[in-house]
Amino acid sequence: MIFSDLSKHARLSVAPMMDWTDRHCRVFHRAMSRHALLYTEMVTAPALVRGGAMHLLDHSEVEHPVVLQLGGSDPVELAEATRMGTAAGYDEINLNVGCPSDRVQSGTFGAVLMKTPDLVARCVEAMRAATDVPVTVKCRIGVDDQDPHQVLPDFIARVGAAGCEHVIVHARKAWLQGLSPKENRDIPPLDYDLVAQMRALFPSMRLSINGGITRLDDAKQFLEAGFDGVMFGRAAYHQPWDILARADREIFGDAEAEVLDPATVARNMVPYVEAHLSAGGRLHQVTRHMLGLFAGRPGARHWRRVLSEGANRPGAGPELLEQALSQIEQAA
Repeated sequence: MIFSDLSKHARLSVAPMMDWTDRHCRVFHRAMSRHALLYTEMVTAPALVRGGAMHLLDHSEVEHPVVLQLGGSDPVELAEATRMGTAAGYDEINLNVGCPSDRVQSGTFGAVLMKTPDLVARCVEAMRAATDVPVTVKCRIGVDDQDPHQVLPDFIARVGAAGCEHVIVHARKAWLQGLSPKENRDIPPLDYDLVAQMRALFPSMRLSINGGITRLDDAKQFLEAGFDGVMFGRAAYHQPWDILARADREIFGDAEAEVLDPATVARNMVPYVEAHLSAGGRLHQVTRHMLGLFAGRPGARHWRRVLSEGANRPGAGPELLEQALSQIEQAA
């Protein structure tokens, strides 16, 4: 199923996060929100085009609407990877211009591309020509010693002219030298005001904001301030129920959406877990994404302990979820 109008789904999205937002995580998140826009982990264009790693495109129908995020800097290679992603059924293709990791820099993609906006524009233009689904960009406000007030508007203007209609801005600089990827998520100061100025400068561009947003109420405020979307990162992973369970009603205005309690969400995952195990998978591959389901609630520590200690054991099955849920019920 291809979603033709993603603008409404992008009102709330879950960021692409390496080692986190895999296909099992996305199914789990979809169990709480029908409308939120979900993203893959970053998939590098070389891995697809040169490495033939087509398994990286695996996803299930229940994940839609879902975006494939690509990493790369070669327009020809990115165009081919875009064709592959489109053929695999993704609703949108996103270009990573925000990741600051050393591994990404060595491949000349990610946040380092903020230094070469013309190259990014050529990449976007090639990707747009290769698909009939939207091509979007996720970026930072700048890198290293760049002045974000000069860099960001120029960057957005260039990618917009190349055919990008939606930019997701992580409202922090990335320091490519001197800070680790983890530190880059916290230490550079947030500049929401600058991103808001882009909203006024580019009224025809769809603009979403990302970085440091931890509550659904915060998302509402950004949307009321005129942003087209809010992207949650770690908060959606570590506190998934708090962010996603009420989103369909409160962000998307779906009055008929059912707000499932966390225990029901867990039990609704059992058929998926059973199918995964039947296909030769391991329980831990799914349940590692579910550890934060009861965050802040009585029994949350016991829930995490039961799953963390038991899911890797040979033969572990869905009964472990019931065992963990019993810990929650005893603590209530």
